[in-house]
Amino acid sequence: MARIAGVDLPNNKRIEIGIRYLFGIGPSNGAAIIRQARVDPSKRVRDLTEEEVSRLRSLIDRDYRVEGDLRREITQNVKRLIDIGCYRGVRHRRGLPVRGQRTRTNARTKRGARKTVAGKRRAAAKK
Repeated sequence: MARIAGVDLPNNKRIEIGIRYLFGIGPSNGAAIIRQARVDPSKRVRDLTEEEVSRLRSLIDRDYRVEGDLRREITQNVKRLIDIGCYRGVRHRRGLPVRGQRTRTNARTKRGARKTVAGKRRAAAKK
């Protein structure tokens, strides 16, 4: 089992898929890392040699911010926005969408389950 940046990569997956289990590495970064480390992308994680794993590990440690460091940086960026009180920070603080999406309808993922407001139907009937 290959262990890179504190994460065990799944043995039965191809390395180009398995490397994506690292937080901060997606399809394009993963392909670039595999290409730079000169590893066959169709090779399974369990079939990697120790030398290939060490090449991947050193390349990721040297050139990419992944896992804990990346999570910490993202958290600090959000805290900074909240502290300076900018619009995006206020949206983060209130738990609302940050990137301009509508909230009159939808936005259920960010806002959570619907909370029924009492007397809402009668107010609509008065109009």
